[in-house]
Amino acid sequence: MNDPKHFADLITARLRELDSRMHELDHELGTPIPADLDDQSIDLEDDEVLEGLGLAAQKETALLNRAMARIKSGTYGICKKCDAPISKERLEAVLYTQLCKSCAAGN
Repeated sequence: MNDPKHFADLITARLRELDSRMHELDHELGTPIPADLDDQSIDLEDDEVLEGLGLAAQKETALLNRAMARIKSGTYGICKKCDAPISKERLEAVLYTQLCKSCAAGN
């Protein structure tokens, strides 16, 4: 059986990283647009990339929060599809995974 505290600690650390990243992105997105049209164009493109990164961070945060809920309910590390244990290596690679390697591969 995988150690729930170990994974709760990993998830908590990752959530902190994502929170820090989202604050940095918010700060970057809050900078005023320059007066020069060429610079405005570049800044708008940069903002689109930053917004995409922010959305990805929000999605991962939601997935990690659901993983924490599974830890609390005692279902973390159990494949949602076949009820087999998910390997420690897979959980460490994808902290929020709900499927074992076999089910994820479609076997």
